[in-house]
Amino acid sequence: MSADAPPRRPLKPATQLVHGGTQRSSFGELSEALYLTQSFAYPTMEAAEARFKGDEPGFIYSRFSNPTVAMFEQRMCLLEGTEAARATASGMAAVTASLLAQLKAGDHVVSARALFGSCLYVVEDLLPRLGIASTLVDGADIEQWKAAVRPETKLFFLESPTNPGLEVYDLKAIADIAHEAGAKLVVDNVFATPLLQKPFDFGADVVVYSATKHIDGQGRCLGGVILASQALIEESVHNFLRQTGPAMSPFNAWVMLKGLETLPLRVAQQTASAAKIADFLADEKAVSRVLYPFRADHPQADLARRQMSGGGTLVSFSMAGGKAAAFRLANALEVVKISNNLGDAKSLITHPATTTHQRLTPEARASLGIGDGLLRLSVGLEDADDLVDDLARGLWAAARA
Repeated sequence: MSADAPPRRPLKPATQLVHGGTQRSSFGELSEALYLTQSFAYPTMEAAEARFKGDEPGFIYSRFSNPTVAMFEQRMCLLEGTEAARATASGMAAVTASLLAQLKAGDHVVSARALFGSCLYVVEDLLPRLGIASTLVDGADIEQWKAAVRPETKLFFLESPTNPGLEVYDLKAIADIAHEAGAKLVVDNVFATPLLQKPFDFGADVVVYSATKHIDGQGRCLGGVILASQALIEESVHNFLRQTGPAMSPFNAWVMLKGLETLPLRVAQQTASAAKIADFLADEKAVSRVLYPFRADHPQADLARRQMSGGGTLVSFSMAGGKAAAFRLANALEVVKISNNLGDAKSLITHPATTTHQRLTPEARASLGIGDGLLRLSVGLEDADDLVDDLARGLWAAARA
Protein backbone atom coordinates (compact mmCIF):
# COMPACT_ATOMS: atom_id res chain seq x y z
CA MET A 1 0.00 0.00 0.00
CA SER A 2 1.24 3.48 -0.88
CA ALA A 3 2.47 5.66 1.97
CA ASP A 4 0.65 8.61 0.44
CA ALA A 5 -2.97 9.23 1.26
CA PRO A 6 -5.44 8.62 -1.58
CA PRO A 7 -6.12 11.81 -3.55
CA ARG A 8 -9.07 13.92 -2.48
CA ARG A 9 -11.31 14.20 -5.53
CA PRO A 10 -14.08 16.77 -5.98
CA LEU A 11 -17.36 15.49 -4.60
CA LYS A 12 -19.90 14.42 -7.18
CA PRO A 13 -23.36 16.03 -7.37
CA ALA A 14 -25.21 13.26 -5.53
CA THR A 15 -22.84 13.66 -2.56
CA GLN A 16 -22.97 17.45 -2.61
CA LEU A 17 -26.77 17.28 -2.55
CA VAL A 18 -26.64 15.36 0.73
CA HIS A 19 -23.86 17.27 2.49
CA GLY A 20 -23.11 20.52 0.64
CA GLY A 21 -23.51 23.87 2.36
CA THR A 22 -24.50 22.42 5.74
CA GLN A 23 -23.95 24.68 8.76
CA ARG A 24 -24.26 23.04 12.17
CA SER A 25 -25.04 24.74 15.43
CA SER A 26 -23.26 23.96 18.70
CA PHE A 27 -25.69 21.05 19.15
CA GLY A 28 -24.18 19.18 16.20
CA GLU A 29 -27.53 18.27 14.63
CA LEU A 30 -27.29 15.81 11.73
CA SER A 31 -30.22 17.14 9.71
CA GLU A 32 -30.02 20.81 8.74
CA ALA A 33 -31.35 23.11 11.44
CA LEU A 34 -34.56 25.02 10.80
CA TYR A 35 -34.12 28.63 11.94
CA LEU A 36 -37.65 30.00 12.24
CA THR A 37 -36.74 33.54 13.20
CA GLN A 38 -37.39 36.91 11.61
CA SER A 39 -34.49 38.74 13.20
CA PHE A 40 -31.16 38.27 14.97
CA ALA A 41 -29.54 39.72 18.10
CA TYR A 42 -26.16 41.48 18.11
CA PRO A 43 -23.65 41.35 20.96
CA THR A 44 -23.06 45.12 20.76
CA MET A 45 -24.31 48.19 18.95
CA GLU A 46 -20.95 48.30 17.20
CA ALA A 47 -21.55 44.79 15.84
CA ALA A 48 -24.99 45.81 14.57
CA GLU A 49 -23.49 48.83 12.83
CA ALA A 50 -20.78 46.67 11.22
CA ARG A 51 -23.29 44.14 9.91
CA PHE A 52 -25.55 46.78 8.40
CA LYS A 53 -22.53 48.39 6.72
CA GLY A 54 -21.42 45.01 5.40
CA ASP A 55 -18.12 45.23 7.24
CA GLU A 56 -18.86 42.15 9.35
CA PRO A 57 -20.48 38.88 8.21
CA GLY A 58 -23.67 37.76 9.89
CA PHE A 59 -27.42 37.73 9.60
CA ILE A 60 -29.62 40.79 10.08
CA TYR A 61 -33.20 39.97 9.12
CA SER A 62 -34.73 36.95 7.39
CA ARG A 63 -36.07 39.09 4.56
CA PHE A 64 -32.40 39.68 3.68
CA SER A 65 -30.90 36.31 4.57
CA ASN A 66 -31.40 33.42 6.96
CA PRO A 67 -29.17 30.48 8.00
CA THR A 68 -31.51 27.77 6.67
CA VAL A 69 -32.12 29.65 3.43
CA ALA A 70 -28.36 30.25 3.10
CA MET A 71 -27.74 26.50 3.31
CA PHE A 72 -30.18 25.90 0.46
CA GLU A 73 -28.56 28.65 -1.61
CA GLN A 74 -25.07 27.27 -1.03
CA ARG A 75 -26.13 23.75 -1.94
CA MET A 76 -27.67 25.03 -5.17
CA CYS A 77 -24.42 26.84 -5.99
CA LEU A 78 -22.48 23.61 -5.56
CA LEU A 79 -24.92 21.76 -7.80
CA GLU A 80 -25.03 24.45 -10.47
CA GLY A 81 -21.32 25.29 -10.38
CA THR A 82 -21.63 29.00 -9.75
CA GLU A 83 -20.60 31.49 -7.09
CA ALA A 84 -23.83 32.85 -5.65
CA ALA A 85 -27.55 32.25 -5.35
CA ARG A 86 -30.59 33.90 -3.83
CA ALA A 87 -33.73 31.99 -2.96
CA THR A 88 -37.21 33.43 -3.50
CA ALA A 89 -40.76 32.69 -2.45
CA SER A 90 -41.72 31.13 -5.80
CA GLY A 91 -40.38 30.40 -9.24
CA MET A 92 -42.14 33.41 -10.71
CA ALA A 93 -40.60 35.61 -8.03
CA ALA A 94 -37.21 34.33 -9.21
CA VAL A 95 -37.99 35.03 -12.87
CA THR A 96 -39.41 38.50 -12.21
CA ALA A 97 -36.58 39.53 -9.87
CA SER A 98 -33.89 38.20 -12.21
CA LEU A 99 -35.20 40.53 -14.92
CA LEU A 100 -36.27 43.63 -12.99
CA ALA A 101 -33.13 43.69 -10.86
CA GLN A 102 -31.03 44.22 -13.98
CA LEU A 103 -33.29 46.55 -15.99
CA LYS A 104 -34.44 50.18 -15.98
CA ALA A 105 -36.76 52.30 -18.09
CA GLY A 106 -35.40 52.65 -21.61
CA ASP A 107 -33.81 49.19 -21.69
CA HIS A 108 -34.78 46.44 -24.13
CA VAL A 109 -35.22 42.68 -23.67
CA VAL A 110 -35.15 39.99 -26.36
CA SER A 111 -37.06 36.87 -25.35
CA ALA A 112 -38.01 33.59 -26.91
CA ARG A 113 -41.71 33.56 -27.73
CA ALA A 114 -42.26 30.08 -26.28
CA LEU A 115 -42.62 30.81 -22.57
CA PHE A 116 -44.73 29.68 -19.65
CA GLY A 117 -47.84 31.89 -19.53
CA SER A 118 -46.78 33.86 -16.43
CA CYS A 119 -43.29 34.45 -17.83
CA LEU A 120 -44.87 35.70 -21.05
CA TYR A 121 -46.98 38.13 -19.00
CA VAL A 122 -43.86 39.54 -17.32
CA VAL A 123 -42.01 40.02 -20.62
CA GLU A 124 -44.90 41.12 -22.82
CA ASP A 125 -47.13 43.06 -20.40
CA LEU A 126 -45.30 44.03 -17.21
CA LEU A 127 -41.94 45.18 -18.57
CA PRO A 128 -43.46 47.60 -21.13
CA ARG A 129 -45.54 49.20 -18.34
CA LEU A 130 -42.23 50.07 -16.67
CA GLY A 131 -40.77 51.57 -19.82
CA ILE A 132 -38.79 48.44 -20.73
CA ALA A 133 -39.35 47.35 -24.32
CA SER A 134 -39.44 43.69 -25.31
CA THR A 135 -39.17 41.76 -28.56
CA LEU A 136 -40.35 38.17 -28.90
CA VAL A 137 -38.55 35.85 -31.31
CA ASP A 138 -38.64 32.25 -32.46
CA GLY A 139 -36.07 30.87 -30.04
CA ALA A 140 -34.89 28.20 -32.46
CA ASP A 141 -34.09 30.78 -35.17
CA ILE A 142 -30.63 32.20 -34.43
CA GLU A 143 -31.04 34.90 -37.07
CA GLN A 144 -34.11 36.28 -35.27
CA TRP A 145 -32.06 36.72 -32.09
CA LYS A 146 -29.45 38.65 -34.07
CA ALA A 147 -32.02 40.80 -35.87
CA ALA A 148 -33.83 41.73 -32.62
CA VAL A 149 -30.78 43.32 -30.97
CA ARG A 150 -30.91 47.10 -30.41
CA PRO A 151 -28.35 49.47 -28.89
CA GLU A 152 -30.40 49.48 -25.68
CA THR A 153 -30.72 45.66 -25.44
CA LYS A 154 -29.66 44.54 -21.97
CA LEU A 155 -31.05 41.02 -21.52
CA PHE A 156 -31.91 37.87 -23.45
CA PHE A 157 -34.40 35.52 -21.80
CA LEU A 158 -35.47 31.98 -22.64
CA GLU A 159 -36.48 28.61 -21.29
CA SER A 160 -35.10 25.40 -22.79
CA PRO A 161 -36.70 22.90 -23.11
CA THR A 162 -39.79 25.03 -23.45
CA ASN A 163 -43.16 24.73 -21.78
CA PRO A 164 -45.10 22.85 -23.13
CA GLY A 165 -43.66 22.26 -26.60
CA LEU A 166 -40.28 20.94 -25.36
CA GLU A 167 -38.34 22.93 -27.95
CA VAL A 168 -34.59 22.99 -27.31
CA TYR A 169 -32.56 26.13 -28.04
CA ASP A 170 -28.87 26.52 -28.82
CA LEU A 171 -27.69 28.11 -25.57
CA LYS A 172 -24.12 28.78 -26.67
CA ALA A 173 -25.09 30.44 -29.93
CA ILE A 174 -27.67 32.63 -28.19
CA ALA A 175 -25.26 33.50 -25.35
CA ASP A 176 -22.63 34.53 -27.90
CA ILE A 177 -25.09 36.88 -29.63
CA ALA A 178 -26.11 38.39 -26.29
CA HIS A 179 -22.54 38.96 -25.17
CA GLU A 180 -21.51 40.48 -28.50
CA ALA A 181 -24.33 42.97 -27.99
CA GLY A 182 -23.26 43.71 -24.42
CA ALA A 183 -26.32 41.92 -23.02
CA LYS A 184 -26.72 39.09 -20.52
CA LEU A 185 -28.52 35.77 -20.99
CA VAL A 186 -31.07 34.61 -18.40
CA VAL A 187 -32.08 30.94 -18.71
CA ASP A 188 -35.10 29.34 -17.05
CA ASN A 189 -33.75 25.80 -16.67
CA VAL A 190 -36.68 24.26 -14.83
CA PHE A 191 -37.63 21.61 -17.40
CA ALA A 192 -34.07 20.32 -17.76
CA THR A 193 -33.41 20.36 -14.00
CA PRO A 194 -29.95 21.32 -12.69
CA LEU A 195 -28.87 17.69 -13.16
CA LEU A 196 -29.58 17.30 -16.88
CA GLN A 197 -28.40 20.67 -18.24
CA LYS A 198 -25.80 23.22 -17.10
CA PRO A 199 -26.59 26.55 -18.81
CA PHE A 200 -23.51 28.22 -17.32
CA ASP A 201 -21.36 25.80 -19.33
CA PHE A 202 -22.87 27.29 -22.49
CA GLY A 203 -22.46 30.94 -21.54
CA ALA A 204 -25.59 31.79 -19.53
CA ASP A 205 -25.14 34.67 -17.07
CA VAL A 206 -28.15 33.93 -14.86
CA VAL A 207 -30.04 30.68 -14.27
CA VAL A 208 -33.44 30.60 -12.58
CA TYR A 209 -35.58 27.78 -11.24
CA SER A 210 -38.98 27.20 -9.84
CA ALA A 211 -37.75 25.08 -6.95
CA THR A 212 -41.35 23.92 -6.56
CA LYS A 213 -40.65 21.62 -9.50
CA HIS A 214 -38.21 18.72 -9.12
CA ILE A 215 -36.17 20.35 -6.32
CA ASP A 216 -39.01 19.97 -3.83
CA GLY A 217 -40.71 17.74 -6.34
CA GLN A 218 -43.15 16.26 -3.85
CA GLY A 219 -46.00 18.75 -3.88
CA ARG A 220 -45.20 20.37 -0.55
CA CYS A 221 -44.26 24.00 -0.98
CA LEU A 222 -43.35 26.84 -3.33
CA GLY A 223 -39.91 28.26 -3.95
CA GLY A 224 -37.54 29.73 -6.50
CA VAL A 225 -33.84 30.44 -6.87
CA ILE A 226 -31.64 32.80 -8.90
CA LEU A 227 -28.03 31.75 -9.59
CA ALA A 228 -25.23 33.90 -11.02
CA SER A 229 -21.75 35.20 -10.35
CA GLN A 230 -21.06 36.80 -6.99
CA ALA A 231 -20.57 40.16 -8.70
CA LEU A 232 -23.91 40.06 -10.52
CA ILE A 233 -25.81 38.96 -7.42
CA GLU A 234 -24.22 41.67 -5.26
CA GLU A 235 -24.54 44.44 -7.84
CA SER A 236 -28.21 43.96 -8.66
CA VAL A 237 -30.12 40.94 -7.39
CA HIS A 238 -29.37 40.98 -3.66
CA ASN A 239 -30.41 44.58 -3.04
CA PHE A 240 -33.51 44.22 -5.21
CA LEU A 241 -34.65 41.21 -3.18
CA ARG A 242 -33.71 42.87 0.10
CA GLN A 243 -35.81 45.95 -0.63
CA THR A 244 -38.79 44.31 -2.36
CA GLY A 245 -39.12 41.28 -0.08
CA PRO A 246 -39.97 38.11 -2.10
CA ALA A 247 -38.00 36.04 0.41
CA MET A 248 -38.18 32.26 0.72
CA SER A 249 -39.41 31.15 4.12
CA PRO A 250 -36.94 29.19 6.26
CA PHE A 251 -39.37 26.29 6.45
CA ASN A 252 -39.63 26.08 2.67
CA ALA A 253 -35.83 26.24 2.41
CA TRP A 254 -35.59 23.32 4.84
CA VAL A 255 -38.05 21.34 2.72
CA MET A 256 -36.01 22.16 -0.40
CA LEU A 257 -32.83 20.92 1.32
CA LYS A 258 -34.57 17.61 2.01
CA GLY A 259 -35.73 17.49 -1.62
CA LEU A 260 -32.21 18.02 -2.94
CA GLU A 261 -31.01 14.92 -1.08
CA THR A 262 -33.12 12.67 -3.30
CA LEU A 263 -33.13 14.76 -6.49
CA PRO A 264 -30.69 12.54 -8.47
CA LEU A 265 -32.65 9.38 -7.65
CA ARG A 266 -35.99 10.93 -8.55
CA VAL A 267 -34.88 12.61 -11.78
CA ALA A 268 -33.11 9.44 -12.99
CA GLN A 269 -36.22 7.30 -12.55
CA GLN A 270 -38.59 9.94 -13.91
CA THR A 271 -36.41 10.43 -16.98
CA ALA A 272 -36.19 6.71 -17.70
CA SER A 273 -39.96 6.36 -17.34
CA ALA A 274 -40.60 9.41 -19.53
CA ALA A 275 -38.51 7.94 -22.35
CA LYS A 276 -40.41 4.65 -22.14
CA ILE A 277 -43.78 6.42 -22.16
CA ALA A 278 -42.78 8.61 -25.12
CA ASP A 279 -41.93 5.47 -27.12
CA PHE A 280 -45.24 3.87 -26.17
CA LEU A 281 -47.28 6.92 -27.19
CA ALA A 282 -45.43 7.23 -30.50
CA ASP A 283 -46.82 3.85 -31.58
CA GLU A 284 -50.44 4.79 -30.86
CA LYS A 285 -52.60 5.75 -33.86
CA ALA A 286 -54.75 8.10 -31.76
CA VAL A 287 -51.63 10.16 -31.00
CA SER A 288 -50.69 12.43 -33.89
CA ARG A 289 -47.37 13.65 -32.45
CA VAL A 290 -45.04 12.95 -29.55
CA LEU A 291 -42.46 15.46 -28.31
CA TYR A 292 -39.56 14.22 -26.20
CA PRO A 293 -36.09 15.78 -26.54
CA PHE A 294 -34.12 12.53 -26.75
CA ARG A 295 -36.32 10.83 -29.34
CA ALA A 296 -34.80 10.77 -32.82
CA ASP A 297 -37.93 12.39 -34.27
CA HIS A 298 -37.63 15.48 -32.05
CA PRO A 299 -36.77 18.53 -34.23
CA GLN A 300 -33.76 19.41 -32.06
CA ALA A 301 -32.77 15.89 -30.96
CA ASP A 302 -29.08 16.33 -31.86
CA LEU A 303 -28.87 19.66 -30.04
CA ALA A 304 -30.67 18.21 -27.03
CA ARG A 305 -28.11 15.42 -26.77
CA ARG A 306 -25.24 17.92 -26.98
CA GLN A 307 -26.65 20.17 -24.25
CA MET A 308 -28.45 17.71 -21.97
CA SER A 309 -27.43 14.48 -20.25
CA GLY A 310 -30.98 13.11 -20.33
CA GLY A 311 -34.28 13.74 -22.09
CA GLY A 312 -36.06 15.05 -19.01
CA THR A 313 -39.19 14.15 -17.09
CA LEU A 314 -41.78 15.76 -19.41
CA VAL A 315 -43.53 14.32 -22.46
CA SER A 316 -45.90 16.33 -24.65
CA PHE A 317 -48.21 14.66 -27.13
CA SER A 318 -51.09 15.62 -29.38
CA MET A 319 -54.33 13.72 -29.73
CA ALA A 320 -55.58 13.36 -33.28
CA GLY A 321 -59.13 13.94 -32.05
CA GLY A 322 -58.35 17.41 -30.68
CA LYS A 323 -59.64 18.84 -27.41
CA ALA A 324 -62.50 16.37 -27.01
CA ALA A 325 -60.17 13.37 -27.32
CA ALA A 326 -57.59 14.97 -25.02
CA PHE A 327 -60.23 15.60 -22.37
CA ARG A 328 -61.61 12.05 -22.65
CA LEU A 329 -58.14 10.60 -22.22
CA ALA A 330 -57.25 12.74 -19.20
CA ASN A 331 -60.61 12.19 -17.53
CA ALA A 332 -60.23 8.41 -17.82
CA LEU A 333 -56.83 8.27 -16.10
CA GLU A 334 -56.65 6.81 -12.61
CA VAL A 335 -52.96 6.79 -11.69
CA VAL A 336 -52.03 10.01 -13.49
CA LYS A 337 -53.65 13.05 -11.90
CA ILE A 338 -54.91 16.19 -13.63
CA SER A 339 -52.84 19.16 -12.43
CA ASN A 340 -50.94 22.12 -13.86
CA ASN A 341 -47.89 21.39 -11.68
CA LEU A 342 -44.89 19.41 -12.94
CA GLY A 343 -41.70 17.76 -11.70
CA ASP A 344 -43.66 16.01 -8.94
CA ALA A 345 -43.34 12.51 -7.50
CA LYS A 346 -46.88 11.96 -8.79
CA SER A 347 -47.49 11.82 -12.54
CA LEU A 348 -49.52 14.83 -13.67
CA ILE A 349 -51.25 15.73 -16.92
CA THR A 350 -52.56 19.07 -18.12
CA HIS A 351 -54.15 20.58 -21.20
CA PRO A 352 -52.06 23.73 -21.86
CA ALA A 353 -54.53 25.41 -24.22
CA THR A 354 -57.13 25.66 -21.44
CA THR A 355 -54.83 26.07 -18.43
CA THR A 356 -51.24 27.36 -18.43
CA HIS A 357 -51.54 29.07 -21.85
CA GLN A 358 -55.26 29.83 -21.97
CA ARG A 359 -54.74 33.61 -21.87
CA LEU A 360 -53.03 33.51 -25.28
CA THR A 361 -55.05 34.02 -28.43
CA PRO A 362 -55.72 30.92 -30.56
CA GLU A 363 -53.32 32.37 -33.14
CA ALA A 364 -50.56 32.82 -30.57
CA ARG A 365 -51.05 29.29 -29.27
CA ALA A 366 -50.94 27.93 -32.81
CA SER A 367 -47.65 29.74 -33.45
CA LEU A 368 -46.18 27.94 -30.43
CA GLY A 369 -47.51 24.54 -31.49
CA ILE A 370 -50.05 24.47 -28.67
CA GLY A 371 -52.99 22.87 -30.40
CA ASP A 372 -56.32 21.90 -28.86
CA GLY A 373 -55.21 18.26 -28.77
CA LEU A 374 -51.90 18.87 -26.95
CA LEU A 375 -51.37 17.31 -23.53
CA ARG A 376 -48.35 17.79 -21.27
CA LEU A 377 -47.43 14.81 -19.12
CA SER A 378 -45.10 15.22 -16.14
CA VAL A 379 -43.83 11.74 -15.32
CA GLY A 380 -43.59 10.83 -11.66
CA LEU A 381 -42.14 8.01 -9.58
CA GLU A 382 -44.82 5.40 -10.19
CA ASP A 383 -43.86 2.15 -11.93
CA ALA A 384 -43.49 2.92 -15.64
CA ASP A 385 -45.56 -0.13 -16.58
CA ASP A 386 -48.45 1.12 -14.44
CA LEU A 387 -48.26 4.50 -16.16
CA VAL A 388 -48.27 2.88 -19.61
CA ASP A 389 -51.29 0.78 -18.63
CA ASP A 390 -53.09 3.86 -17.31
CA LEU A 391 -52.43 5.77 -20.54
CA ALA A 392 -53.53 2.76 -22.59
CA ARG A 393 -56.88 2.82 -20.79
CA GLY A 394 -57.08 6.56 -21.39
CA LEU A 395 -56.44 6.09 -25.10
CA TRP A 396 -59.13 3.42 -25.21
CA ALA A 397 -61.59 5.83 -23.56
CA ALA A 398 -60.56 8.63 -25.94
CA ALA A 399 -61.46 6.46 -28.91
CA ARG A 400 -65.02 5.99 -27.59
CA ALA A 401 -66.52 9.25 -28.78
